[in-house]
Amino acid sequence: MTAKRKKAYKVVVYPDWCKGCGICAAFCPKKVLAIDHQGKAVVEHEGNCINCGFCELHCPDFAIVVLPMGEDGRPGTALPDDPDRPAPSPTPENPANPQAT
Repeated sequence: MTAKRKKAYKVVVYPDWCKGCGICAAFCPKKVLAIDHQGKAVVEHEGNCINCGFCELHCPDFAIVVLPMGEDGRPGTALPDDPDRPAPSPTPENPANPQAT
């Protein structure tokens, strides 16, 4: 029996976009984010991220992005069968079947 690995996520904060409102840090259920000495959001405990999406959805400045880590350890390279990866958009040729080629 193999142990199931915890899904990893890369949390990116764009400091030039962040105005330091603190919504992300205040409501993060796992305290992944904090506010630094300049009043900007910073990632402190990335390994605790559960991809709830609160920070990304509620940031008024769109300064936070959460990306799933792929098998190769790079952000944004999740495998196609990954349930956390968004489904591909339908193709113009067959809008009912997005996998049609």
